[in-house]
Amino acid sequence: MKRGPLLYSILLSLISGVIGFLIGFISGLPFSEYPFIIPAVFVGTFIPARIIFGFAYKNVIEIEELLKNSEVQIKGKSKDPVSRLNYLIKQYVDIKESEIENYKKLIHFRREFIANVSHELKTPLFAAQGFVHTLLDGAIKDKTVRKKFLKKAAKSLDNLELLVQDLLVLSQIESGEIKMNFEYFSLEKLILDILAQFENRAEDKQIVISFTSDAEIEDTSVFGDWQRIQQVLNNLLSNALNYTDEGGEVEIQISEEDDKLRVSVSDTGIGIPDEDLGRIFERFYRVDKSRSREKGGTGLGLAIVKHILDVHHTEISVKSKVGEGTVFSFLLSKEEYTY
Repeated sequence: MKRGPLLYSILLSLISGVIGFLIGFISGLPFSEYPFIIPAVFVGTFIPARIIFGFAYKNVIEIEELLKNSEVQIKGKSKDPVSRLNYLIKQYVDIKESEIENYKKLIHFRREFIANVSHELKTPLFAAQGFVHTLLDGAIKDKTVRKKFLKKAAKSLDNLELLVQDLLVLSQIESGEIKMNFEYFSLEKLILDILAQFENRAEDKQIVISFTSDAEIEDTSVFGDWQRIQQVLNNLLSNALNYTDEGGEVEIQISEEDDKLRVSVSDTGIGIPDEDLGRIFERFYRVDKSRSREKGGTGLGLAIVKHILDVHHTEISVKSKVGEGTVFSFLLSKEEYTY
C-alpha cells in the first residue's frame, strides 16, 4: 500500500474526527456518546477519502507513464497527489492539443498534395486525349495535321512519364527504398560530364555555360553517391537553362570551405521573388506556373534535390534577385564518415 494516499486519508479522517468532537461538545452531546460517534465519523471519512486519494494516485502514475512515453520532462513535482494530478493533466492536455494540431496540418498537406498530383496528372493526360480524339474525329486523314497532333500527344505523354518517374523517385527517397551508394568520386569530372550533356541545349538558346574551380583546390574528390549528386546537378542546370533568356550565362563553380567543397550553380535568369524563396522546395510549387509548364517541368525537381542533399547531411541554399539571376549552392564532404 502506498504511503501517500493512506497518510492523506488518515489525516483527513483525524481532522473530521476532531471537527465531530467540537460539534458534539458545542451541541451539548453527552460524553457517553463520544466512543460511538467519533469512530463512526473517522471510518465514514476514511473509507471515501481512501478511495478518492487512491484513485487520484493511480491516475497520477498512469499519466506520468503516458508523459514519460511522450518524452515530456516533468518539472517541479509536488508531493500533493491532487496538485500533481492537476499539473500532469494540464501537461497531458497540452500534448494532445499539439498532436491534434499536427494531425490537422498533415490532413491539410495530404489534401493539398492529392489535389496537386491530380491536377499535374490531368494536364498532360487531357492534352494527349484531346489530340487523339481530334484525330479520331477525322483529322487523321490529313497527313500534316496527323503528324503534328501525334507529336504533341507524344510530348504530353512524355511529360506524364517524367512526372510519374519523379513522383516514384521522391517517394522512394523519402521511404528509404533507394539505398545510397557512398564512395569517393571526382566532382570536377562529374561536372564536366554533365556540362557536355547540356552543351547543345545551351547553344540552341545562345547561353554561355561554363565551369570554374578555385586555383588552390588540388583534389576535387568528395564522398557521396555520385549518381544522386549527378541528379541534383542535372535538375539545377536544367532549371538554370529553362529560366535564363537567350544570350544569358550559366556557371558551375567549386570552392573550398574547410574539409568540404561548395558547389554553386548560378545563372543570369529571371530570378525568384523574395516571397517565393521559402517555398520553392515544396512539391509542385511553381513561381511562374504558366512558364513552368511551357518548359515541361514537373514541379518536383527542387523537392528531389532537397531530399537527396538531406540524405547527404547537407543543405541547399539559394540567393536570388528578380531580373538579375539566381545562385543555388551546397556543400559536399571531402572526408568519409557514416551517413
